[in-house]
Amino acid sequence: MKNHYKNYSRCLLIIALICCLGCKKDYLNFDYTDGSIREKDVWNSDRNARGFLNTVYAGLINGYNVDTEGAMLAAASDEAVNSNVNSRINIINNGTWGALRTIDDQYSNMYSYIRRSNLFLENSSTSAITPATDIPRLRGEAYFLRAMYHFELMKRYGQIIIANRSYATTDNLDLPRNSVDQVVAQIVADCDEAVKILPASQADYGTADRGRATAGAALALKSRVLLYAASPLYNVSGDLSKWTAAADAARQLIDLNKNSLLTLAQLPNLWDFSVTALIYNPEVIFATNVSATNSIESNNAPISYEGRGRTNPTQELVNAFEMRVSGKPITDNTSGYNSADPYSTTGASGRDPRLALFVIYNGQSFKSRPVETFVGGKDNVPTNTNNTRTGYYLRKFLSESAVWATGTTAVNRNRPWVFFRYAEILLNYAEALNEASGPVTNVYTTVNQLRNRAGMPALPAGLTQAQMRERIQNERRVELCFEGHRFFDVRRWKKAAEIINKPVTGMQITRTGTRLTYTPFTVESRVFTEKNYLFPIPQTELNRVTNLKQNSGY
Repeated sequence: MKNHYKNYSRCLLIIALICCLGCKKDYLNFDYTDGSIREKDVWNSDRNARGFLNTVYAGLINGYNVDTEGAMLAAASDEAVNSNVNSRINIINNGTWGALRTIDDQYSNMYSYIRRSNLFLENSSTSAITPATDIPRLRGEAYFLRAMYHFELMKRYGQIIIANRSYATTDNLDLPRNSVDQVVAQIVADCDEAVKILPASQADYGTADRGRATAGAALALKSRVLLYAASPLYNVSGDLSKWTAAADAARQLIDLNKNSLLTLAQLPNLWDFSVTALIYNPEVIFATNVSATNSIESNNAPISYEGRGRTNPTQELVNAFEMRVSGKPITDNTSGYNSADPYSTTGASGRDPRLALFVIYNGQSFKSRPVETFVGGKDNVPTNTNNTRTGYYLRKFLSESAVWATGTTAVNRNRPWVFFRYAEILLNYAEALNEASGPVTNVYTTVNQLRNRAGMPALPAGLTQAQMRERIQNERRVELCFEGHRFFDVRRWKKAAEIINKPVTGMQITRTGTRLTYTPFTVESRVFTEKNYLFPIPQTELNRVTNLKQNSGY
């Protein structure tokens, strides 16, 4: 399958890319005077103009590898630990994160792609794109992408500079940061504009254009940004109208009625677009382009499979999966949890089925054989630098049909990074509605859709607003684990100081004959201070201008 926005000749895309990258390094400066291509040659050609928009999609951030060594952002939250103790992801965990020591820094990168969006919006209306009736839809894609890149900046840095037009070298580029409310308003305005003119869903595109931005994607982005804006990190006054706006945005997408949940049996393949029946499936709303790869497996599989075991789930995450029969947290004495058989999948002591789909634990089958993480097991070899540090390995995202081991013929799978899926929208709606109106019927109905899909009992009736909040937050933690949400969720809830600023743990398993003994242990300590609610602005950016100020504490 072709990458979904590489529908034009490679040479023309390269020309457009050179046009973008041949500018001065300042992300706000752009002109066509480097000689690679004349401005009029971009907009006077249908294929060049379309190709220019294609390059705007290249800014979408793939979350499978944030340190070039296979780390995921989950390892900078309480979801996981990275097996590579020298990974740059650990600067977030050990208190050395700062303006001169950054990771996942997207500041300059996002502004470069925002500028491309602006250039397309400023020039496409009078371009040679044929037929001209395509222009509004293509502009809708640019509005969505501009909104997306502003949000990527906002969720990292908080207050940012709104760039809703391209800047010339003669313009004043020493601009102050806009307030978060202003940034949110800009993102929402761009999303609303995109919704007016984009096809509703992937099913409404022709085959060649599937994977491009849709009205559903714009509504999903609007839902997420308004949820963030309503949350305590940004909504200091506790303005309930912001929660209402977030609930309304999520409801708008739900009412569009273009998306639905996959079955539990289908869920493991949601991230594998090699499965023909699930390509552009109804749960995925928007994702990156598709790459044929086995690197996700080779980076994260257990060591006996020649994996690098990079993302090791924590005991804290494993404990968050409730009991399948009672539907209660394992901390409840009446839940049915059996600490001597903690990963059971059957009977009254069986766990939430999603645990087996998302986490590899001792005895679980992977590629038709059991994983051994007990002391001395083939997947617990401390002398191996890729060995699990928690007693667990990542299961979510891994395809059993991928092949990467030495001496075998490599088999790649078509993998996107999914930005928005319907499960998140349901959780967004439930959270926002509970905060705005309390645990009303629609809150229960919405959360229970996800629990029903997972084979879990419905939430108990009579929950208070605070109790419902806790259950929704845990449902997010479980359903969306490793997808990049937890890192930002605990921050927007202003709960990171209590959740992150303490050690994370794992499980040591010892085997005596056929008897297994389970002993939790501390894996590593974590450091979180008030400044860590936002990313540091890189020092290189601060050195350019005077009005751009550093986030507090760095």
